Amino acid sequence: MRVDLPDPSAEQCAHSARLAELIRDEIGRAGGALDFARYMDLALYAPGLGYYSAGAAKFGAAGDFMTAPELGFVFARCLARALAPTLRAAHGRDVLELGPGSGALAAELLLELERLEALPQRYRLLERSADLRERQRATLARRCAHLLDRCEWLDAPPAQSWRGALVANEVVDALPVRLFTLRDEGIFARAVAFDGDRFVWREVIADQMLADALARALGARLRELPRPYSSEICTQLPAWFAEVTRALVEGDAWFIDYGYDRATYYAPARREGTLRCHYRHRAHNAPLILPGLQDITAWVDFDALIEAGAACGFETGAPVAQSRFLIEHGLEEVFAQAHSQTTDEAARYRLAQEVKRLTLPSEMGESFKLARLRR
Repeated sequence: MRVDLPDPSAEQCAHSARLAELIRDEIGRAGGALDFARYMDLALYAPGLGYYSAGAAKFGAAGDFMTAPELGFVFARCLARALAPTLRAAHGRDVLELGPGSGALAAELLLELERLEALPQRYRLLERSADLRERQRATLARRCAHLLDRCEWLDAPPAQSWRGALVANEVVDALPVRLFTLRDEGIFARAVAFDGDRFVWREVIADQMLADALARALGARLRELPRPYSSEICTQLPAWFAEVTRALVEGDAWFIDYGYDRATYYAPARREGTLRCHYRHRAHNAPLILPGLQDITAWVDFDALIEAGAACGFETGAPVAQSRFLIEHGLEEVFAQAHSQTTDEAARYRLAQEVKRLTLPSEMGESFKLARLRR
């Protein structure tokens, strides 16, 4: 597959080559074909080498993709209004943010929660990457230094019971997924092999775990989908959800991501799935190139997320489109306040563009959704 992307530097190429060698070794140990979920896990999270474990800029204009918090403050200020009632409900409530990225969301949430008189006792950031921790700490020190003492970094989900709000912005899309292809001959798992000088696709007969997961998710529709039909499924989502929410005894879990309901996700017309890669603000569908240098994501099956929450005892409801969420949580007020606080026409223009990016159906307004699960 030909993908027209900017050339990485010599240093980046060397970094990618080290990760490729690690993946090749694991392919060998797996007998010549490595399930894609494991390839994705290594490409994103291999210690010191994976995309989210290494030191290159990932978020914002200087990175590979743009998240809502990187556009400005509007998203965070509206989200703070949604979190505030939970945090005011009792003394000693916390916020736990999963995958805090650059720290931009944490900084703006803390500032807005302070203005709303709803500051959490602790703002906990679950981040395993030492490099990203330093970036987050620098962001918080620069933007809200007086609140830095409320921040605490974690290597794993809290073990002790806690109350408050969990926030996961564009986290679920980066969970490793299993790829599958439906053919007349049966169900096949897509795996990764190495062919001389590059990674290539291999198909192997689906194992029972994958076949059972598809049967549970799709039921009779599994037989009705056209052949060939390729897509993905996040088989680890239920266990991951249980792990990150286990100690939350009272409060809300907020998940913000791009995704679909299951019927739309596995529509007959969507025959190549949703897997996408992001490199220097270019999106493409070639995950086997540039290991360690590009993001790899899959859109979220929100029905699967809701089912995982229900299995863990959460009260669940249908996710809402980001545009609707922002309107319902103070978008007009946030915009009016910010607009009135500056006479700089360039700043006002940037603010208007930010709101458009967040709300227009052709941008993030409909593809991004927010799911609130309550315990």
